[in-house]
Amino acid sequence: MSAPHEGAPPPGGGDWDAGWLRAARRRPSPNFGPRPADAVVDLALIHSISLPPGQYGGPGIEQLFTNRLDWDAHPYFRQIRGLEVSAHFVIRRDGELLQFVSCDERAWHAGRSSLRGRDNCNDYSIGIELEGLEDTPFEAAQYAALARLLQALAQRYPVSLVAGHEHVAPGRKRDPGAAFDWPGLCRAVGWPAERFFPLAP
Repeated sequence: MSAPHEGAPPPGGGDWDAGWLRAARRRPSPNFGPRPADAVVDLALIHSISLPPGQYGGPGIEQLFTNRLDWDAHPYFRQIRGLEVSAHFVIRRDGELLQFVSCDERAWHAGRSSLRGRDNCNDYSIGIELEGLEDTPFEAAQYAALARLLQALAQRYPVSLVAGHEHVAPGRKRDPGAAFDWPGLCRAVGWPAERFFPLAP
C-alpha cells in the first residue's frame, strides 16, 4: 500500500483514508507488514516512549520509527542500535498526534505478547505510543488526544478493549506504568470500564 507524503493529508473527504487518520501528522514508517487475512482489529495497545529516556520534544522518536536515528548521537542509542520498530500513532507531550503506519497494516510495537489467550498482539492491535517515561505522570493534553483518537478508531475498527504494553508482556514491559490514569481515560472516552483491561472485572 502506498503511503501519503510526509506531513500531508491525503486527498478526499472523511476522517480516514486507507487506514490513515486525517487529524494526525503523517510520518510514514517502513517498519510494517500485512495483518493476517482473518485479523479482527479490536485492541488498542498503549505504550510510552521517550528518546533519550526522560527527554521530551526531540526528534528521536520520529527518527527511530522511520529508520533515521543516528545511533552515535547519544550513548543510550548504542543499546538499541539497529532496532526496527514502529507504532501506528505517537502522542507528544503537548497532545500533537502523529501517525507512522496505516491502521490497516501491522505495525511492530508489541513484540512477544499475549492477551486473554490470544498471542501475537501486533496482528490485531493498534499501537499508540505516548511520549513519556514509565511511572511518570502524563499530560492532560495527551489524555485528551488519546480519548479523541480512541473514539475515532472505534468509528472505523471494532476496537472493544484498551490495554497497556505491560498487560500483554508482563515481566518484560512496564509501560505505560503505574502513573497512567486508567480511570481518567475511561471517563474521558465515555466507555464502560470493562473495555479497559486494568479496570475490567
